[in-house]
Amino acid sequence: MLTVVDINNFWSPSGGGVRRYHLQKMAFYEKQHEALSVFIMPDSKTFTEVRSDGLIIEHVQAFKFPGNWEYRFIWKLSQVVPVLAKYKPDIIEVGSPYILPTVVRRAARRASPESKLVGFWHADFPVTYVGRPVAKKLGVGAGTFARKEAFWYARKEFKGFDCIQASSKEAMARLRKNGLPDPRWIPLGCDINMFSPSKRDESLVAELKAGNPERLTMFFPHRHCKEKGIDLLLGAYDILVQKLGHEPAIVFAGTGPSLPLVEDAAKKYEHVRYIGFVNSVDEMARYYASVDLGLALSGWETFGLSILESMASGNAQIGAAAGAAFEHVTESGAGTILKERTPESLADAIVELYRSDMQSMKQKARAYAEKFSWDDCFKRQLELYRQICNKNRE
Repeated sequence: MLTVVDINNFWSPSGGGVRRYHLQKMAFYEKQHEALSVFIMPDSKTFTEVRSDGLIIEHVQAFKFPGNWEYRFIWKLSQVVPVLAKYKPDIIEVGSPYILPTVVRRAARRASPESKLVGFWHADFPVTYVGRPVAKKLGVGAGTFARKEAFWYARKEFKGFDCIQASSKEAMARLRKNGLPDPRWIPLGCDINMFSPSKRDESLVAELKAGNPERLTMFFPHRHCKEKGIDLLLGAYDILVQKLGHEPAIVFAGTGPSLPLVEDAAKKYEHVRYIGFVNSVDEMARYYASVDLGLALSGWETFGLSILESMASGNAQIGAAAGAAFEHVTESGAGTILKERTPESLADAIVELYRSDMQSMKQKARAYAEKFSWDDCFKRQLELYRQICNKNRE
């Protein structure tokens, strides 16, 4: 039986896309008998959780980041070596690029030297967290230099890996251009039965409309940070009031460093509300299906699971002009691309989309999302794992 060990410091119990990826992956392996998946989960204590013959979770005590984050960081050989020695996996997948790939490579050399190493490019960090911020502060030249240095660091971290998986075609092309090992496209999926227009709750719709059937309603369940465009949305609110002639309703869910700004907006505006972290998938689906449109404002998504879930729920999108948001919106034809990252431009895009043929847009969004499934994603990935193992045996 093929054995796969997953480890990812981007995992968080209140996270977004990365958490969804791992939850769906665990659900896939839990119900099958062809392979064993072992997920090393950063946690507050160390213990083993056996879910089925196909799924085991190895909880490993790890350092917790301070503040409004729930991320924990595995960085010691002593945290990884015992798990690899216990399972001797065929494949080890590393989902975060900071320090962890080197730690895993060294741990594998010591405890399981026959294991094949693969990465998953969950965050396009040389562009998202390095190149663009530096360019904004210090200029284009400095940003380009910083991005190149970040890709140098990525090559160093993933040295000796057999391949790097990416769920965005744009990201995969960038990995290949910058010399990362054997980039492979693994598009992620969506539970199109859970996230569906059928989950629309008319009582919630009426509650959000608050007596005005024309009131625009939006749901923002993304991490509360500048990267996700929360500053653009909050900055656009007063402009939207003027352009629409009413106060739109925005429901914020989740957490992040910009949470105080969201809480302040909820106190200031009658139709802005913060509902905290939504742990129930059913509740997420209900909110998605009960609003008018979706917001995909991050230009640095490597796939954008929340974008696809919103589209599966029948929501046309305001999409950023780069990354997975751009791919999803342009390939589906179900939305409007944000021309500039300014509150004014966002307000214009929202009004334009809201006053368009929304019914047609909603149908296109749903039809596009139906092309993706989690089972297809993990079957494709499992075949890739087997190819890597077989290739190295030839």
